[in-house]
Amino acid sequence: MQWQVELIHSIKIDAAPPLGRNPVMISPAYVRLMAEYNAEMNRRLYAAAGRLTDAERKADRGAFWGSIHGTLNHLLWGDTQWMSRFDNWEKPPVSIKQSAGMIHDFATLQARREKADAAIIDWASRADDAWLTEDLVWFSGAAQREMRRKKGPLVVHFFNHQTHHRGQVHALLTACGQDTGDTDLFLVVPEALAAT
Repeated sequence: MQWQVELIHSIKIDAAPPLGRNPVMISPAYVRLMAEYNAEMNRRLYAAAGRLTDAERKADRGAFWGSIHGTLNHLLWGDTQWMSRFDNWEKPPVSIKQSAGMIHDFATLQARREKADAAIIDWASRADDAWLTEDLVWFSGAAQREMRRKKGPLVVHFFNHQTHHRGQVHALLTACGQDTGDTDLFLVVPEALAAT
């Protein structure tokens, strides 16, 4: 976990320029830390969701993607879509509008989530400074046009998207009486923040 300690010591809070002007690039250590955090939080969410019945997981709870199951599906869909751009994964088999129903069976969804998280950790171990500063060009279905952006900020978006939807799932699970344990990064991956 030395890279996690190096990450914490490399962050300079006052070094960031104003928003929108040459943002400070993220480091490979940040990518690895967030990949580990993502995987651990997904393990916790799926464990909590696994204590519910299939009907409870699939009940429409008024979330943007409807249900716990639907939101977990969309989260995997988003990760798969971005990883198809970052690491040449196969694109999701459905469009974003169908993402909540991408995988019907919970056990299959969980297995694919675990496989994806392991692959994200592997990709993160290979991400380097040069890759993070490169441009990514892709066609955005959301914007309906070709996009060109630096990979570093897109990786931040990738992890932010995960956190956003995991937060929704966490709220839905909490409303169902399920506990996921701590969610704060400094408690979930404490070695990364330990003083040296």
